[in-house]
Amino acid sequence: MSKVVKAKYTAEAVSGFNHRTAMEEAARCLLCHDAPCSQGCPAGTDPAKFIRSIRFRNVKGAAETIRENNVLGGTCARVCPYDRLCEEACSRCGIDRPIEIGKLQRYAIEQEEVFGMQTLKAPADKKAGKAACIGAGPASLACAAELAKAGYDVTVLEREAKAGGVLTYGIVPSRLPQAVVDHDIAQVEALGVKFEFGKDVKEADTEGYDAVFIGTGLWGTKIPDIEGKDLKGVYAAADFLKAARTTGEGFDPGKKVIVVGGGDVTVDCAVTAKLLGAEDVKIVYRRTLEEAPGNMTEFQYALQLGIGITTGMAPAAVKGSGKVEKAVFKGFRDEGASLELSADTIVFATGQGPEDMTKVVPVTVTDKGMIAAGEDGAAGGKFFAAGDIVNGGKTVVEAVAAGKEAAASMIAYLEKKGVN
Repeated sequence: MSKVVKAKYTAEAVSGFNHRTAMEEAARCLLCHDAPCSQGCPAGTDPAKFIRSIRFRNVKGAAETIRENNVLGGTCARVCPYDRLCEEACSRCGIDRPIEIGKLQRYAIEQEEVFGMQTLKAPADKKAGKAACIGAGPASLACAAELAKAGYDVTVLEREAKAGGVLTYGIVPSRLPQAVVDHDIAQVEALGVKFEFGKDVKEADTEGYDAVFIGTGLWGTKIPDIEGKDLKGVYAAADFLKAARTTGEGFDPGKKVIVVGGGDVTVDCAVTAKLLGAEDVKIVYRRTLEEAPGNMTEFQYALQLGIGITTGMAPAAVKGSGKVEKAVFKGFRDEGASLELSADTIVFATGQGPEDMTKVVPVTVTDKGMIAAGEDGAAGGKFFAAGDIVNGGKTVVEAVAAGKEAAASMIAYLEKKGVN
């Protein structure tokens, strides 16, 4: 049983469209003029245009539209919150149900891979400027791609062994398979972007570059300051997911696992534990499920796996002798309520914080430790920043949008400086 369960950890949970179902879904599109779905995409992926292409069986054109606007099109097709972005804006909402834009985007990118389409190519004419992107997460990858498309020499400096950031180390593979992430990254590499791994970047490493982008994300651990927080078996969400992704099916999550939180990361941690063999997994959230920031579809999937969800309770203490034995909760709104649950692993998915970026590059940070950057990504001199390290943590597609915006500012900066 355990081997069967663990095999599902890397198996994609939701299947996509085949050719027939994709054409049927695309045929439902109303072909709106000035389509609201395209206006609802932060990264400007232009669903109206690529759905029109699919409808008229021009899958290559659909893939090109997606890639030109969002180099992480395959990834976003799986993790983007369509229900509150482009699909919520779909004109068919007033008739029956919105077009399944995410699954159509996934179909187009899958066809791109199946037929070996090369939708992005490095420009023939190179410019003299050199740019660096610190971190290889969504914002950095999007920024690097835009700079490379403009003709600049770009190098991504990454501390870990692989590119992808949260995509590679922080999302359960049953929701986002690594092969999808790798295919997206291959499109960035096809533009001539270079990667240097195992690079613990310092300011000296940026001296040879004309412009530098910082997109390091949020990897600082954030565990509530309660009794027992240092016991063995207590994890911050980022550490738990990273350990599972790097170890794979050999990772032991424990038999009884409690995940504290109410976002998508919470569900990823709970699903990871369940698919890697935990017998009993529970999510505990302090507010109501209606107030939870996580995607309801993901919560439904967790319930289908037998993961329990308890609401209205906040963590008060972790008990155990050297290692976790149980967790104590108190009522968040009902002060008289209390709850004790036995466990050998507790994961706190209650937010992540920034690392001290002032030790890396000469930037100013806010009182919360985020890099103080303008809407255009400018962070002072040749330094630019965007994504979670600036906004405190949003969606992948918003990180892509922010990375693109910063790249436009960097290009303007390089041109003004006369490096072109």
